[in-house]
Amino acid sequence: MRIPATLIFLGLCVVPTCVLAAGWDNTGSMTVGREGHTATLLSNGKVLVAGGWNNGGFQSSAELYDPATGTWSTTGSMEIERVYHTATLLQNGMVLVAGGGSSSQGLASSEIYDPARGIWSTTLPMSTGRMDHTATLLSNGKVLVAGGWNNGSFQSSAELYDPATGTWSTTGMMSISRQYHTATRLQNNKVLVAGGLTGNFKLASAELYDPSTGVWSTTGAMANERIFFTATLLSNGKVLVAGGQTSGRYLSSAELFDPTTGTWSATGPMAIMRGFHAATLLPNGEVLVAGGRIQGNGVFSSAELYDPALGTWTTTGAMATVRASYHTLTSLSNGKALVAGGTDDNDTLSSVELFDSGITLPDNGGGGGGGGGCTITIPRVRSNDTSGIAYVLILAIPAFVLLFRKRR
Repeated sequence: MRIPATLIFLGLCVVPTCVLAAGWDNTGSMTVGREGHTATLLSNGKVLVAGGWNNGGFQSSAELYDPATGTWSTTGSMEIERVYHTATLLQNGMVLVAGGGSSSQGLASSEIYDPARGIWSTTLPMSTGRMDHTATLLSNGKVLVAGGWNNGSFQSSAELYDPATGTWSTTGMMSISRQYHTATRLQNNKVLVAGGLTGNFKLASAELYDPSTGVWSTTGAMANERIFFTATLLSNGKVLVAGGQTSGRYLSSAELFDPTTGTWSATGPMAIMRGFHAATLLPNGEVLVAGGRIQGNGVFSSAELYDPALGTWTTTGAMATVRASYHTLTSLSNGKALVAGGTDDNDTLSSVELFDSGITLPDNGGGGGGGGGCTITIPRVRSNDTSGIAYVLILAIPAFVLLFRKRR
C-alpha cells in the first residue's frame, strides 16, 4: 500500500519524495497456486517454496523468490509430492524436508535441497510416517521432529535428524500424542511444544524437550485449549501464542510463556477472533499476524501487529487478497515480510504480497546546509482511524523542517 505524501522542506536540504508507508504491496506471483506448502528463508536471502496442494493435485515442484527483483524462478522438484510437511534450514545452508502427505497416510520420506545446485536428493526416511508434525532446528545442528498424524493414528513419538550422517534416531516420546501443535526453540535451547489435537480432544497442555538429555518434561498449561494457532519466539525470550480454535469457537485471546517460570500469562487479545492465520517476528520486535478464518464463512485479509513492550495489538493495512488458511508468512532479510499462497476458501492462490512496517526516505548525500545527510526513518503511524482525517508529523532537523501529510 502506498500513501500519497506532501513533503515541504524549509532550508537547504532536499530529500526525494518517494515514501513507503506501512502496509502491503503486490509482488510477483508464484508459478502455481499452493496451499499447505512450506516457505524457507535461505542463507542467500531468497525464499524456497516447496510442495503443497493445488486444486485437487499434490505438488512436488519448488520455486525461489528473489527479494531483489520481486520475481519467482523454478528450481528442482522434490522426488515426492507432499503437503503438510516441514522444511528446516540446516546450519550448512541446505534445507531438510520431512514427512507430509500425498494420500490419506503420512510420509516417512525426507529430502535435502542444495541451494548451490538447485537440486533435491533423498536422505534416509524417518521411522514413521507423519503429517501435521513439527520440525525444530536445535543448537547442536540436529533437527527434532515431533508428533503428527499417520494413517488414523496420532503420534507422540519424536526423532532426531543428524545432517552429519544423514540418519534419523529416535529420542524421548512426548507425554501425549499431538497433531496441529506448535514447537518453538527457546533461548535456553529447550523446545516448547504446546496445544494441538489428540483424538477428539483439543489440548491446552505444554511440554519441554531438553536436547542434552533427550527427555520431555511437562510445564505449565495454557489457559485455553488451542489448535490452528501460532507461536512466536519474542526478542525478550518469551513465547507468544495467538488465536486458534478451541471447543466450538475460535479465539482472539493471546498468551505468553515465560521460560524462567514455566508459566503462561494472558496478554492483550487480538482485535478479532481468528484461526488458520500466519505469524512472523519482524525486525523491530513486533509480531505480524495475517489472514485466517472463523466459523461459517468468515475469512480474512486483515492483519494485526503485537507490540511486546505494550502487550497490545493494533490493526494495520489489510492484504489485497483474502487468505483463509494454509498460507505462509516469512520475514525477509530486508526487513519486509512475504505472504504466499493459501486459499481464499474457494480457490488455491498463487498471489504473493509484501508487508513493509515503516517509511524510509533515502539519503541525499548531505547536500548542503551543514546538516549532514538527510536519511530519515519514520515509524509506522499507529492509528485505527479510517475517516480520511489528515495527520501532520513535524520533524525538527538541522537546517530544515519536514512536514509529512498522510492521506487516506
